Amino acid sequence: MNARVLIVASEAIPLIKTGGLADVITALARALRAEGIDASVMIPAYPAAVARAGKLREAARIDDLPGGPGTLLTGVIPDTDVPVVMLHNSSFERRSANPYVDTDGNEFADNAVSFAALAHAAVAICAGETTLPVPNVVHANDWHAGLIPTLLKLKGVSNVASLLTIHNLAFQGNYAMAIAQSIGIPEELLHADGLEFWGRLSYLKGGLLHADRISTVSQSYAEEILTPRFGHGMEGILNARREDLRAIPNGVDTNFWNPTADSLIARTFERDDMRGKSACKRELQQLFGLPHEPFAPLLAIGSRITHQKMADVALRALPNVLEKFPRAQVIILGCGERSYEDGFLGLAEAFPGRVAAHIGYDERRAHALHAGADMLLHGTRFEPFGLTPLYSMRYGTVPIASRVGGMIDSIVDAGADGPLAPGARGILFDGEEPEDMVRAIARAFELYARPVDWHAMQREAMSADFSWEGPARRYISVYSEISPAFSTRETPRAPAAEVVPAPLYLTA
Repeated sequence: MNARVLIVASEAIPLIKTGGLADVITALARALRAEGIDASVMIPAYPAAVARAGKLREAARIDDLPGGPGTLLTGVIPDTDVPVVMLHNSSFERRSANPYVDTDGNEFADNAVSFAALAHAAVAICAGETTLPVPNVVHANDWHAGLIPTLLKLKGVSNVASLLTIHNLAFQGNYAMAIAQSIGIPEELLHADGLEFWGRLSYLKGGLLHADRISTVSQSYAEEILTPRFGHGMEGILNARREDLRAIPNGVDTNFWNPTADSLIARTFERDDMRGKSACKRELQQLFGLPHEPFAPLLAIGSRITHQKMADVALRALPNVLEKFPRAQVIILGCGERSYEDGFLGLAEAFPGRVAAHIGYDERRAHALHAGADMLLHGTRFEPFGLTPLYSMRYGTVPIASRVGGMIDSIVDAGADGPLAPGARGILFDGEEPEDMVRAIARAFELYARPVDWHAMQREAMSADFSWEGPARRYISVYSEISPAFSTRETPRAPAAEVVPAPLYLTA
């Protein structure tokens, strides 16, 4: 393994997870290593992550980090061959299960300094200031690592190329300009053409300006973020750099999410013999305390419970659905904004025996949900990719999803009415009103009552290829554009995704 990439992020399974980013980071690193790339992952040393990592060793100490000195710990991500580097410092040491917010849901006051320290530590590795191997490419993910491309240029590191991947443009790491000096950003970059963003210092903007290439996680989202509706104020910068923007879809760890060999579900099954799914449905109902109703349509929600994910819309739509379809059952699994969590718990109280809600996340419940539910409701106001519907399709659970972002690319819609559309494997809907969601769910229930069509959709969903092999090769293709170490490899490279040109929006 000669070509080397350091993937820097805020989380990675099984060390720490709050959402799909964690799944992506570890799965991508594994896929790259399978392609012959020396891929390593770097994350903060949260206490929970350190506890799950197993044996770690101290590899280096860095004294001049924002917020104080830190230590680099090295090891291997459990159950993989992926090397991991963790930054241990006093700030990350204080964090609980959620690395971004406290138990009241408020963002940690030192997030700006803490994640700046992560970026500085990664750049120290790139600059050869530690004993760790210097990568050929540093792959920064989201705002948490967004300062890395800027810091590389400030330090004069020219032998390490940078890629910034946008997993969710809505989260930008925007902080008071007053912190600039403490995190190593000079005054000459604090202007509208630099890191200033509507009067604040933006970590993500720094990455968008200075990374050698930018990628995002689906073709449709790559096109959407060039527009004011989905650009979150960054559409001007993205349009200016659209020649450097690549769309590379995420994949699914097909070994971990595999209905034919999943040890976390009641009974395994496959596309051509789905009898085991009935046992999984029974287990799911038991696990969540609902009566065993084998023929009742079982609708699941398994995601962050937030405004983005249309939790407010679901809370208004589901009572209508439950009254209109008296046999229907609903299960909710997830966590997020407290008011919405309370709303779903209240819905379970209002419909005992028909609605169950578990606030939190654990792998057993997640696998049981995808394996046992009949359909998955995934409303969202925007969606860069959408891993959860892909997990559900792997298990023949039909997604009902908003027609935005990556879900446009991965879900073939069944059609509004009439005969089933060719290749259909889900229901897509437009709009953000409860009536829009109710109509989509009703369409799914109508198809569920037509077993031939329903089983055809399940088989189509389970037949789709969502593996990491293709996306990993696309990442290698992008790495080869910016680093000679990758362009001289003999491994065949898939072409980088193209972004359809869009109008230029000059927005700060």
